[in-house]
Amino acid sequence: MKVAVIGTTSWGTTLAIIIARKGIDVALLGFTPEEAEKLAAERENADRLPGVRFPPSLSVFGGIDEVLRNASLIFIAVPSQDMRRNIQQAKGHIALKTTIVSCSKGFELDSTKRMTEVIIDELGVEYKPYVCALSGPNLSKEIANGLPAASVVAGYDMKSAEEARSALNSPSFQVYTSGDVVGVELGGTLKNIVALGAGMVDGLGYGNNAKAAYMAHGLSEIASLGVALGANPVTFLGLSGLGDLLATCDSTLSRNHTLGEGMARGRSMKEMVESMGSTVEGVPTTAAALKIARGLGVEMPITERIYKVLYNGLSPAKAMAELIGELQPLSD
Repeated sequence: MKVAVIGTTSWGTTLAIIIARKGIDVALLGFTPEEAEKLAAERENADRLPGVRFPPSLSVFGGIDEVLRNASLIFIAVPSQDMRRNIQQAKGHIALKTTIVSCSKGFELDSTKRMTEVIIDELGVEYKPYVCALSGPNLSKEIANGLPAASVVAGYDMKSAEEARSALNSPSFQVYTSGDVVGVELGGTLKNIVALGAGMVDGLGYGNNAKAAYMAHGLSEIASLGVALGANPVTFLGLSGLGDLLATCDSTLSRNHTLGEGMARGRSMKEMVESMGSTVEGVPTTAAALKIARGLGVEMPITERIYKVLYNGLSPAKAMAELIGELQPLSD
């Protein structure tokens, strides 16, 4: 087996490392030839995962052809707004029946499509049985450092999902399979919106009771849109729903939580994003999700308020005060 990983993000680098630790040959694509040369020489991604060394079976390349040549399994971990461009570049190098796993959590802003939909758009419907999505409570730094974690890979065809699971699964990283691609993708995508607000709740000092109530309603909001889009509601009680929501809303390693907390403390979104130096998926996801919800007639009060904070200048304090005051009891 040869595995290709597209994306030197924290998550892409982590996936390459944990697969290579199993002795599997892994080819990681650098963002530029210069970055690839630097990573190959230093044997670590010092910008994203300082101190985590590359295993011997992990190689870094600067060209898409070198990375995808003879690959039987491809993981793509790039910012959601870059997914289409990366697939377009890879298109002529991916053989039919090659399992392709999206590891990105977001919507394409213009089209509002999920990442597996973008991949199938570019490669063709004949590739659909081989496209999967990976999601779960997966904070990359913890996993790269060997702390225990779990995830789920969903496929349109379970044979492809099982192939991806087999490459990833280890004693410290337990991976499960699902046939609900829509639900698994949406759970990992929509929780980023809720996490932005959870950071605001923490930044405003509202306390754990308010945060727990907010998160419960956030999960309900995720499920409402998910069901409207054809997901199995049970999926949102699993790793890619509740599990990912809890991790992202409560960890200092979460970029979305960090952004929300910083804005609640008076810093601008632009200032926060620049200081973090990495993509915050909840920002474009909020705009795309609201567009989808309005088109389907699904009410999403949390998403509405977060959108107004991010794009319309509403203060986090006013947004959270409105939400906490307006939250109604969940239906039985």
